[in-house]
Amino acid sequence: MERLLYPVDTAQYVAKQIKDNNMEYRRLGKSGIQLSVLSFGSWVTFHKQIADNSADELMGIAYDNGINFFDNAEAYALGESEKMMGRVLQAKQWDRTSYVLSSKVFFGWRGKENKPNQTGLSRKHIFEACHEALERLQTDYLDLYFCHRPDKNVPIEEVVWAMNQLIAQGKVLYWGTSEWSASEIMEAHMFARQYHLVGPTMEQPEYNMFNRNKVENEYLGLFSSVGLGTTIWSPLASGLLTGKYNNGIPEGSRLAIEGFDWLKERQLQEAKIEKVKGLVPIAEKLDASLAALSIAWCIKNPDVSTAILGATRKEQLTENLKALDVLPKLSDEIIQEIEQVIQTKPELPQF
Repeated sequence: MERLLYPVDTAQYVAKQIKDNNMEYRRLGKSGIQLSVLSFGSWVTFHKQIADNSADELMGIAYDNGINFFDNAEAYALGESEKMMGRVLQAKQWDRTSYVLSSKVFFGWRGKENKPNQTGLSRKHIFEACHEALERLQTDYLDLYFCHRPDKNVPIEEVVWAMNQLIAQGKVLYWGTSEWSASEIMEAHMFARQYHLVGPTMEQPEYNMFNRNKVENEYLGLFSSVGLGTTIWSPLASGLLTGKYNNGIPEGSRLAIEGFDWLKERQLQEAKIEKVKGLVPIAEKLDASLAALSIAWCIKNPDVSTAILGATRKEQLTENLKALDVLPKLSDEIIQEIEQVIQTKPELPQF
């Protein structure tokens, strides 16, 4: 039996949303906030690959199709990504209560010019990075604020207190983590509970057919114990699961960008490409693209609150949104066919 995604009292509202614009909305863990199951992010694309006019067009398409969550971070394009998104939002003049906006803190925005206290999760950097993000995004508050990585040099109590103070000041509504271990997230919750503070609501892990362990194994206890929400990134494994790298690296693609060799080396493994090729017949049977199939596979998991999409062209985004049409077609039999091809399901510990 599938787990219920929504409390009974919200079922009518959610059903209306699905009928109105084909978008599904899920609660972010046990919190009250609802995110579109597909969201839009700016990593790599904003400023590095697209300019303001393209960002404006893509965010407009996303919003018009029911996407209500836009993801960003201080480190993306060294702060320029937030500035670009801020300019677009100012031009759009959407009702601020109609969308959810995020940023992340850890890496700083000055790159190699970062000085001590301009990176990490000290109270000083968390506060200053939040204020800088608000200025770049041209907003009064962040709906979601993530600790972009764990900081081994800062006590967890300092991080929790700093985030709690930002929430108390109304500058942040919910805080969370990105690529933290389950034990680190639980430590933050235990400290918050002990001192009646606000613990992390969500985690932003990588999740796709080739990267499954955190969501499907390590975090399982957190979903049931603390009601962790997830805003997963790279549902297409940096484009690998679209099939566009099956015959090499196309010019202008993400893996062709200078400075992203580390990403290319991690993703372009021959064994993975062969598995992607093996998914083609399944996608064809469902009359779907590999991209739509792969994204639908991610959001089939009820522990995924939202999957963050990235796109440089409206055709890409429109195709990715078709995952909503593919989702109902993912029967148990289809899921099993996919598993037989990819063979990446993590082994759960034996108790």
